[in-house]
Amino acid sequence: MKFEDYWQQALAHHQSEAAIRARLPVPHSSEQLQSVSDAQYLSDISRRVFRAGMKHSLVDSKWPAFEEAFWQFNPQACRLIDDDRFEQLMQNSDLIRHWGKMKTIPINAQMVLDVAAEHGSFGAFLTQWPCDDIVGLWAYLKKHGSHLGGDGGARFLRMVGKDTFTLTDDVVRVLVNEGIVTKKPTSQRDLKAAQQFFNQLHEQSGEDYATLSMVLAMSIGP
Repeated sequence: MKFEDYWQQALAHHQSEAAIRARLPVPHSSEQLQSVSDAQYLSDISRRVFRAGMKHSLVDSKWPAFEEAFWQFNPQACRLIDDDRFEQLMQNSDLIRHWGKMKTIPINAQMVLDVAAEHGSFGAFLTQWPCDDIVGLWAYLKKHGSHLGGDGGARFLRMVGKDTFTLTDDVVRVLVNEGIVTKKPTSQRDLKAAQQFFNQLHEQSGEDYATLSMVLAMSIGP
């Protein structure tokens, strides 16, 4: 089907174009992505890691304490955290004391620093990565970061405003119905097939990838 077909199906479920538009994520411009500091990106990566499997409002309520405990997520400082410091942090009741998730912070700090050294900043790196290979960026984050596999990379990108589609259950249903995949894409072959499907919709419609995936999801139902 064409994008217009999915739009009409979404419209049938949601009654009005305004109701659909109100739910659409708005990707950030290149200027906005590049205006964000590397420290803020590390904070956002870490918050995404902690949000996984937890109530987002709980994590967000604790985040000011994390900002204080982790030096405002300065990557140079965070990459040097050792087990002694982690032991101290595990005694801090203002934090979510999850050892495994805390241990991701120095790993992801090193990734942010490595990317910034090559591209000038983490925001510049995100800006330069083409959206028609966004699954390649997911793979990069999974390989070089920590706890950013599965849906983690895509959800982090959506969180910071990089244009990306996401593989929600409803989006996967559309992909299966269209014969693109037989189940949620995890292999590189299936992820590339999903990317190609979204690339075609983007070429047809001119809509950003975030809009495409949201409209596909809403085409399934309320």
